[in-house]
Amino acid sequence: MPTGLRTNWAQFALLVLINAFVGGMVGLERTVVPLLASHTFGLASSVVATSFIVSFGIVKALTNLVSGAMADRYGRKPLLVLGWLFGLPVPWLLMYAPRWEWIVVANILLGINQGFTWSVAVVMKIDLAGPKQRGLAIGLNEFSGYFAVGATAWLTGYLATRYGLRPVPFYPGVLYSVLGFLLSAILVRDTKRFVTTSTNATTLPFWEIFTKASWRDRELFAVSQAGLVNNLNDGMAWGIFPLFFAAHGLRIAQIGLLKFVYPAVWSVLQIATGPLSDRVERRHLIASGMAVQAVGIFLALAPGGMPTFLASTVLLGVGTAMVYPTLIAVVSDASEPAWRARALGVYRFWRDMGYAVGALLAGWLADRFGFTWSIATIGALTLASGVVVIVVQRKKKLDS
Repeated sequence: MPTGLRTNWAQFALLVLINAFVGGMVGLERTVVPLLASHTFGLASSVVATSFIVSFGIVKALTNLVSGAMADRYGRKPLLVLGWLFGLPVPWLLMYAPRWEWIVVANILLGINQGFTWSVAVVMKIDLAGPKQRGLAIGLNEFSGYFAVGATAWLTGYLATRYGLRPVPFYPGVLYSVLGFLLSAILVRDTKRFVTTSTNATTLPFWEIFTKASWRDRELFAVSQAGLVNNLNDGMAWGIFPLFFAAHGLRIAQIGLLKFVYPAVWSVLQIATGPLSDRVERRHLIASGMAVQAVGIFLALAPGGMPTFLASTVLLGVGTAMVYPTLIAVVSDASEPAWRARALGVYRFWRDMGYAVGALLAGWLADRFGFTWSIATIGALTLASGVVVIVVQRKKKLDS
């Protein structure tokens, strides 16, 4: 089958739209759910308040791990449809959960939804685009998903200001899940045929792929640890930043705006950084992006109120845009088509474990030492991760 975005534009555009609905499901939680923890359910502990992110991150990471192998074995479309089936109950649980434990259950289902739908959407776009437009395809995929995250975060903040924290802010999730399921089931065509007819490469056992993508291959180790730390700071931004901003007197609408700016900047710039990663040395783009993220995180601790918080979230978005599509492109470069889906699944396993690690670490530090120490520690880890990328990748070049 011929690859390329021009040749396959209709299916590619459909998958971009579906991934916007996937991102919107996460955006439902970015502003309102951390506030539900304290305002509705009366949770005083930051660790408990961020437990929904921990359940989401662990389940999504494990689902990513199996999604690649399942996509290679059963095809891409069945997993996309299955992921949406798990997503259908999520907005209803968020609207009417009687206890916090039900919010955690909703996030277990959301983790499965995201692990299947987003993982498969990435693989399908890479299948359609071919090797020459891989960075652009990934950039467009991540743009659609994370712009929807930001737009929905803003929308839920606005709805919460007007109508309260529940149930109205979660109404968009019903629309996202129903449309995502129907479009995936009816209009999407499987893309597995684009790789099975174009390669004679021998596949590898799963454990060999796992160890190779986790630590045996220096290049893949560098991107796996960077992905983990990237989502570690995103987990902190998801769970701790709304509580930190509220403690500084910001209103829900202002918090919603900040939660829009971060993923919006991240998503829009990926349209440029995705193709840029096809033209420049990827490790420099990754390391620089991690440094910009760290500066943005540290800036949140500076005095100045809303303007400083806004600048902080912009920088965090810029740095993440530099890193996110580039990491996926590196994994795609370093893997063969016959086992690429599984290599991406392993990378995404480590990356999304960062949500759980970040939420637990940031929550524990906030409870023990306060928000300032929590945020500063995450910023320092982000900066260190960029250094690891440069050092490990340079050593790989010297050894090769």
